[in-house]
Amino acid sequence: MLGLGENVCKWVSNWLSDRKQRVVINGTHSDWATVNSVVPQGSVLVPILFNIFINDLVEGLHSKISIFADDTKLCKVINTEEDNILLQRDLDRLEAWAEKWQMRFNTDKCKVMHMGRNNASHPYILNGKTLGNTDMEKDLGILINSKLSCKNQCLAAAAKANKIMGCIKMGIDARDEKIVLPLYKSLVRPHMEYCVQFWAPVNKADIAELERVQRRATKVITGMGQLQYPERLSKLGLFTLEKKRLRGDLITMYKYIRG
Repeated sequence: MLGLGENVCKWVSNWLSDRKQRVVINGTHSDWATVNSVVPQGSVLVPILFNIFINDLVEGLHSKISIFADDTKLCKVINTEEDNILLQRDLDRLEAWAEKWQMRFNTDKCKVMHMGRNNASHPYILNGKTLGNTDMEKDLGILINSKLSCKNQCLAAAAKANKIMGCIKMGIDARDEKIVLPLYKSLVRPHMEYCVQFWAPVNKADIAELERVQRRATKVITGMGQLQYPERLSKLGLFTLEKKRLRGDLITMYKYIRG
């Protein structure tokens, strides 16, 4: 079903079987001990084996499911009582799958985010425990709340960027463009651009929060402090955030300003 030949399966099985380990410190070593967990940590085959292991996780589910590594999310529009029942059945299926393969979901880390003003906020159960509700969660490094607002993400990104910029100012005496600008582009700006295609801000206050970091950074460079912000951007070849209309929707786009 997975397209793996018999020889490949035998090779992987042999590689995972009868493994032993010991600890060595300054030439002194412990006795050999049998490895109970069959997947060795750090192996290049681990991601592939894990994907094979969870390959049937989605079978029979009615909800939309999103899986990234060991992070699994269910999503379903709840309009009727039947929708609520179907979502609970999907959770029951996941619980049954985990029990079948001798795993268990950590219910303390499993949360329910209810979206929409008229959401009935039904309770859901996993492993016999009612899952807690949450208004904001970090998903793959991005803060997401129940209102799908990017305000918290903008504040967090700006805070990280400002912290790194402060370290640069305190740790680097030079203020030359050839030194500060590469540091800003490689260490500071990535925090403001990480997955920005997803959380791109549209509110002026959120955009200003990010722009404030760049205003501060460009002033640090020798000869830039007396110039207006647009002039500094033009000379340094940096971007600014602008609101533009695309097919009737107000979105934020990066505009690169050329000198």
